[in-house]
Amino acid sequence: MRPASSPPRLPTLILLTALAILTLNMFLPALAHMAEALETDYATASLSIGGYLAVTAVVQLFAGPLSDRIGRRPVVLGALAIFIAASAGCAMAGSIEVFLAFRVLQAVVISCFAMSMAIVRDTTAEQKAAGLISYITMAMAVAPMLGPVLGGALDTLLGWRANFWFYAAAGVAMLLLAWADLGETRQHKGPGQRKGGYLELLAEPRFWGFALCTMSSTGAFYTFIAGAPLVATETFGITSATLGMIIGSITAGFMFGSFLSGRLTRRFEVTTMMLLGRIVACIGLSVGLAAVLGGHVELWSYFASTIMLGLGNGLTMPSAHAGILSVRPDLAGTAAGFNGALTVAGGAVLTTFTAVVLVRTDPPAMLLAIMLALSVAGLAATLWVRRLRRVAPPAPTAT
Repeated sequence: MRPASSPPRLPTLILLTALAILTLNMFLPALAHMAEALETDYATASLSIGGYLAVTAVVQLFAGPLSDRIGRRPVVLGALAIFIAASAGCAMAGSIEVFLAFRVLQAVVISCFAMSMAIVRDTTAEQKAAGLISYITMAMAVAPMLGPVLGGALDTLLGWRANFWFYAAAGVAMLLLAWADLGETRQHKGPGQRKGGYLELLAEPRFWGFALCTMSSTGAFYTFIAGAPLVATETFGITSATLGMIIGSITAGFMFGSFLSGRLTRRFEVTTMMLLGRIVACIGLSVGLAAVLGGHVELWSYFASTIMLGLGNGLTMPSAHAGILSVRPDLAGTAAGFNGALTVAGGAVLTTFTAVVLVRTDPPAMLLAIMLALSVAGLAATLWVRRLRRVAPPAPTAT
């Protein structure tokens, strides 16, 4: 066991993030079997996805400030303990009502993602934090791709409940790892966070610059996820297998961008990396939209432009997260939690908006136009925060 004050190793933070993300969609292939076993309809069973996302937004609003008050370690350990119990409850549930109640409790695991971000900023300077966050965000891309594959195999071999027993076992393993490796890293000990923490953070224009960049950049990705199936089937008439490859391609672009970010942030300031990512995304989407408006609607050229969004987001997001956490290092947990809640809420609104708008317009052009508009908004936010930082440089990391 490491000393109580020592920071955790990077693999521990990556695994904490992966577990938090994996919990969202691993069991999706088993959803129909779950609905049948619990004697409910598919729509009701699907509340385990939409309802879960809504609760994660609320959880982050409370977990972040709580970690600034009592520390990162107790929040992580407490969240994992609740997650283990909730996962076992889901696995043993005999009705949809009991299942959904435990599923809501599972949402506390999202705290581990917010805490991973805050811990990195607690222990490293802003520019180095961006590099480490790059590798953590790669787990955000890999986990959703591999999760459904594992979940489908567990459902086929052992039944849908095996997914939730897997969650419980993974939670136990992570609890033991966190207990041994995760020391307390909160910088400002003593009386804890002031009651006005949220108000003080939200009064910072720099926080809003970083947060708006993050929300709009991630929102463009959510828009793609909502609109790509419609465009792919109605415009290009492709199979589900090909659609899966296309959706995976934007994630692959994000992973490559995150990898590059981990290398480049050693040399470039965070807003420079954000600017580079926004320019890449805007150029790629602009070329794609111009081609569509010019009558050149080709499958691979169309989705090549969306891969550029993934690449741009991979370059932008780690530095944007590091910037958010650096506005007020003493409120890093609060910043991580509130930004996470904003991102989830914005994603929910944008996916709904996209689904409504695309069916009433020209889907290929409109999808790229919405994504481009959001990327431009992220570019504008980046330019704004660069200007603000010339006046007020980031605070140093306390040690």
